[in-house]
Amino acid sequence: MRSAREAIAAYYSDHGAAVNPDALVLTTSTSEGYGYLFRLLCDAGDEVLVAQPSYPLFDFLADLEDIKLRPYPLFYDYGWWIDFAELEQRIGPRTRAIVVVHPNNPTGNGAKVRERERLQEICSRHGLALIVDEVFLDYSLHRADVEELVSFAVGPHPVPTFVLSGMSKIAGLPQMKAAWIAGFGPESIRRESMGRLEMISDTFLSMNAPVQIALPSWLEGRKGIQEQIRERVRVNLACSEASGVEALRVEAGWCAILRLPQWGEHDLAETLLRECGVVVHPGAFYRIAEQGRIVVSLIGPADDFAEGMRRIASFTKESTQ
Repeated sequence: MRSAREAIAAYYSDHGAAVNPDALVLTTSTSEGYGYLFRLLCDAGDEVLVAQPSYPLFDFLADLEDIKLRPYPLFYDYGWWIDFAELEQRIGPRTRAIVVVHPNNPTGNGAKVRERERLQEICSRHGLALIVDEVFLDYSLHRADVEELVSFAVGPHPVPTFVLSGMSKIAGLPQMKAAWIAGFGPESIRRESMGRLEMISDTFLSMNAPVQIALPSWLEGRKGIQEQIRERVRVNLACSEASGVEALRVEAGWCAILRLPQWGEHDLAETLLRECGVVVHPGAFYRIAEQGRIVVSLIGPADDFAEGMRRIASFTKESTQ
């Protein structure tokens, strides 16, 4: 429905981007959006580059579409950064696209202006597309010393660029199954790509009419829940930083990576669950190579989060004495 696509275009207008409603394809989830884009850009056996650490969902999506993922590393130096030298080395003859999660989960870093320009230059030189996942874009922590996140929907677009987002994070409504792809790039390529995406979308007819009718209202009401989530994240992140447990720098999103002493071959997350009754994600779940890394959610109730951090700090102190 055009009313749904116009509401999404208005959302991007709030981010300073002019988006043509005809350049939008509606999907039931960003997962489905990735599936559409992998079908659009790749043949079986082709490759897509994806950051590491990152959310492990991509592995399953790539398997379903018979494509291969090649990781490119992020490195930590008072913040997370793309290792461009390694990224370029991972580009091969069957590479078709680079995936950027902006901001990334679980590292919480966004692509800075210079990183974006470098990504576009690399894609232009190698004939690649950019796939940009912006589901956490609205959850910047607005640190004074951090460059503000800018949507990839904001031009220029010298290479084919596909921006993904949806209501799961924007309005905290994962049950409503509403997401989209916004297409940008050189006009002739963009027009051809959107035509092929329209054919893929028409084949599956995934988003139902009631969701499309409701989408403008959900987007209009998003700011209330977003502020509640941001406040919860700020409170819990401050608690984490005050606990004595080292938290790696977070710029945006809902997660934090904690750096604990290395534990050899023991599963640190399992140990914390068994010994402390605290549920965390192991760093290996996100392919974090270093030992002693766990990922905590910052959107739990503040009192519960504070108690969890107290238990982690106490256990860490006792275990290192």
